[in-house]
Amino acid sequence: MVNLRTADIDSRRMTIMIQQAKGKKDRIVKLSPVLLIMLREYWKKAKPSLKGYLFPGQYPGEPYSSRSLQLVLAAAKKKGGILKPGSIHALRHNFATHLLDRGTDVTLIMKLPGHNDIKTTLRYLHVTNRDMLQIISPLDDLKL
Repeated sequence: MVNLRTADIDSRRMTIMIQQAKGKKDRIVKLSPVLLIMLREYWKKAKPSLKGYLFPGQYPGEPYSSRSLQLVLAAAKKKGGILKPGSIHALRHNFATHLLDRGTDVTLIMKLPGHNDIKTTLRYLHVTNRDMLQIISPLDDLKL
């Protein structure tokens, strides 16, 4: 995320090009209309360079640092009164879990973080309450 460039956002196609992400893989992901509105607000205030990083760092030509992003998350958690441990990587896990909870197929969820093996994705996903409630017990087939 810190390496996103302004040119990676395509508001006409509603996509974000993520270059050399985790696993050194490039991929295209859907741009949420809500996120686009937020990015446009950010754009008006921050005025990042058209050719540079969307989130520029402290020094010219450098991206925002991962460490700075971790500090922003920690400050947001504190401000929000969130005491549970959490990290940027945990947001990835939670995003996948929320997609699963909304009924998104696990094979599609697998593509977003660029996983080649579904086993990797399955480690991300937590069994949700919705899933537990939809289980049909074999005992329901018993004729009493």
